[in-house]
Amino acid sequence: MNDRTCLYDQQQLANVLDGMAGRLLGLLDGRSDVVLIGILRRGVPLASLLAERLLRLGVPPAQRLQLEVKRYGDDLTLLYPQTLLRENPAETAVDLSGKTVVVVDDVLYRGHSLLRVAQFLALRGAAEIRSMVLVDRGVSLLPVHADVTGVRLQVAPGSIIEVHVPPYENDFCIELVRHDAPHDP
Repeated sequence: MNDRTCLYDQQQLANVLDGMAGRLLGLLDGRSDVVLIGILRRGVPLASLLAERLLRLGVPPAQRLQLEVKRYGDDLTLLYPQTLLRENPAETAVDLSGKTVVVVDDVLYRGHSLLRVAQFLALRGAAEIRSMVLVDRGVSLLPVHADVTGVRLQVAPGSIIEVHVPPYENDFCIELVRHDAPHDP
């Protein structure tokens, strides 16, 4: 049995995203050669939400791409010993040379995915790579960080942070999921 607690609801997250867009605007410093890359799954709709906010702040729509990066399952089960990265074949021809690339993801956990993406984008010629995550769990094992973080949540080992983002889930929220310890018979 799992115990679920809503940490942030839709209205609170709207405010968090507004703040993230403002901080990103400061990092971009007027650049117009920006590419937003959403990490599948939930980073893609988060990138769209951030693009809408940037537009309201006067930043023209950024080019948006997506990458599939996988190492852990949603339940933090190790799926791949090496971080799997797949580029959308339709976007392979996009020239990133000289561009500022902003990577958007839902949760920064151990740092493997973000490191793999940065390596990949550097090889593709990105002039500058920035990262944004909605949640930083504060347990990265690698020397990576997010340039813009929505919230930092330190939770007990074994607990899971679930980010729910439409269209994948009905509600936009962040939940803490705690697994009950097994009981001895």
